[in-house]
Amino acid sequence: MPDTTITPAALTHADDLADFVAASPSSFHAAAEVARRLTDVGFTALDELAAWQVAPGAKQFVVRDGAVLAWVVPSGADASTPFHIFGAHSDSPAFKLKPKPTTGRLGWLQAGVEIYGGPLLNSWLDRELRLAGRLVLDDGTEALAATGPLLRLPQLAIHLDREANDHLALHKQTQTQPVWGLGEAASADLLAELATSAGVDASRIRGYDIVTADAARGAVFGRDDVFFASGRLDDLASVHAGLVALADAGLDAPHIAMLAVFDHEEVGSATRSGAAGPFLAEVIERIQLALGADREQQLRALAASWCVSSDVGHAVHPNYPDKHDPVVQPLLGRGPILKINANQRYATDAAGAAAWHGWCAAADVVSQEFVSNNAVPCGSTIGPITATRLGIRTVDVGIPILSMHSARELAGTADLAALARVAGAFFAA
Repeated sequence: MPDTTITPAALTHADDLADFVAASPSSFHAAAEVARRLTDVGFTALDELAAWQVAPGAKQFVVRDGAVLAWVVPSGADASTPFHIFGAHSDSPAFKLKPKPTTGRLGWLQAGVEIYGGPLLNSWLDRELRLAGRLVLDDGTEALAATGPLLRLPQLAIHLDREANDHLALHKQTQTQPVWGLGEAASADLLAELATSAGVDASRIRGYDIVTADAARGAVFGRDDVFFASGRLDDLASVHAGLVALADAGLDAPHIAMLAVFDHEEVGSATRSGAAGPFLAEVIERIQLALGADREQQLRALAASWCVSSDVGHAVHPNYPDKHDPVVQPLLGRGPILKINANQRYATDAAGAAAWHGWCAAADVVSQEFVSNNAVPCGSTIGPITATRLGIRTVDVGIPILSMHSARELAGTADLAALARVAGAFFAA
């Protein structure tokens, strides 16, 4: 059995992850926080509308909506240098503001929301929630908005539904509209609350992408500090791991190290900032063109490249063992997971598995495997999408968690830092 002692480095990593999640209540905030942290360690922001200068030794990034791509070009790079891409996503299941979001009844102010992705609805009950995202103003500029704790989805008391514990299931329209104040909707303005948080005039708002986020900070707990609970671990835990690794990436690797953070994975990735969109392919091509690559060199570089698609996977649940494979049962604290699916819902194959185990060995990290119970279909990730769009060899990995898609998910403290170490070995390989 591997040593599961929580080291000071693991605790430091978890605390920094808690800061990162708190600063990233929406995909737009996550992209901005990645950009801020990279800028602090010497990376340069590029504008998609401007000409790019990319040369050996460059450390750069570009933000598109709620997505961000960042890279380190090694000193010895040339026109056929391949890429090592660590991929993740910035969005999480939540509720998203509808048009005309200021609603209410019976003296309560409520928010008109629709469901984003596949949240575990009951987990959002009786929690203080924030609103966060972007506001687009009348001149086309954008402003990030994030309130403090503002909303709550209050449960019906057990006295009013004595059988609630036997059948609680929320109606997705009538029972998921959170309260945020008292009064009449005609005299209130939820968008004005967001405008105030962003420091802009509410009358200038012409569009918005605003979601809910659990307001509670991530925390380490449990015997010997083995657990870490937080909102949005799916997939900010992977974003943070890749960010930490890229910030430390050197200039002597034989490939271009890249962090690819996409938006909209939870709703299928088919957007301009999602993994099924053109963002990654366009940025790779611009980097290659700046390095003087012709089409032959571009294709050779892609053929030699790797993508590690990192997203969370299911740890074995002690109360529901029948939902898991009877033999392959990843546990919190035993290391990151290699995700495998015969029907290619994950992109891992034998070559990818061998490469992953090599990077884990280089990082002195023990890895686990994840495969679904045959009677319980698994989800998918950005991995197969990236492999299909670009032809890059891809392997699907992540950390095991419980309560996936809950408002507050549960991870192993040791696994978080371990994933970052493997990402670092991948970038250095």
